[in-house]
Amino acid sequence: MKNELSYLPIKNIELETNAVLKQLSKTSRALAELKGVAKTMPNQNILINAIMINEAKNSSEIENIVTTHDEIYKALIRPSDANPASKEIVDYRRAIWEGYNLIKEKKILTINDIIQIQEKLEHNNAGIRKTPGTVIKNNATNEVVYMPPQSQEVIMNYMTNLVDYINIDHTEIDPLIQVAVIHYQFESIHPFYDGNGRTGRIINILYLILKGLIDTPILYLSKYIIKNKSQYYGLFQETRKTNNFENWIIYILKGIEEMSLETIKIINKISLEMQHMKKVLKEQTKIYSKELLEALFFEFYTKISYIKNVLNISDRTAQKYLDNLVKLGYLSSEKIGRERIYKNEILFNIIKEADF
Repeated sequence: MKNELSYLPIKNIELETNAVLKQLSKTSRALAELKGVAKTMPNQNILINAIMINEAKNSSEIENIVTTHDEIYKALIRPSDANPASKEIVDYRRAIWEGYNLIKEKKILTINDIIQIQEKLEHNNAGIRKTPGTVIKNNATNEVVYMPPQSQEVIMNYMTNLVDYINIDHTEIDPLIQVAVIHYQFESIHPFYDGNGRTGRIINILYLILKGLIDTPILYLSKYIIKNKSQYYGLFQETRKTNNFENWIIYILKGIEEMSLETIKIINKISLEMQHMKKVLKEQTKIYSKELLEALFFEFYTKISYIKNVLNISDRTAQKYLDNLVKLGYLSSEKIGRERIYKNEILFNIIKEADF
């Protein structure tokens, strides 16, 4: 099966059709609203940690790595006792953090960065494919539907072209349209033996950040793709056969719009619960501080040692604070090994409910 993949930028093909521009307008508004709402959260890491969990879970589920929020919670606390699927998801979140930190520092995305992200996901250093023979098959029929570039030299040529396209400003085409093109191109190059899908979905969000369309990695398409999985793979094939990108671009733009609006709802729920907890802490206790409130929402769980360090208080005082919050119904507590863990049930349930 001959590889028909073009280099970027795509030439002699209309990308900004009337239908695409109509959807682009709605998508741009939704994404701009998300960027603005996200800025109202005083500690961006609260959003990143919370929303990354669902992305890690959903992106892994596309690759048939399935687990529950409860298992992920356990994996965060005690990785050594976690099941393999939950470990994969926690590692996926680390890979997103790694990619985010890399582009914040460098302001560009390189081939080595992409390899580094994939290594974090797959726990190996196999790197770019060296051995020919990789094909994309229809899982139902086992029919070969696409043959990506085969030799390492050709793959590297395509990857060099791709990162050049990512890092150079193409002012003539809207960056949101380019997200769709970049995702199509990366998945079509299929540069790794494993982890292409998850790596490609991380590249999507890193590109949006590079272009200033969003400030932090809080927007993801994996839930949308799961809901529209057959269309996702069907449009890949349609685009490869026809070289018409309109339906593919509209699909990605609709996904960005839908997930932007959904993420806004999550942010608003977290903000509301933080405001409510702030009110209760001020009125019913003497332990309120901005640092304590943010520490309680930084992750699904916290520990005495963490609160002690954040607030510069004793172990005994930190435990007293946390036990007080258990009595108020904001936290639950359990002994795991030698440590007592305090779980933010409110935050946990917001993220869990957002996954359905």
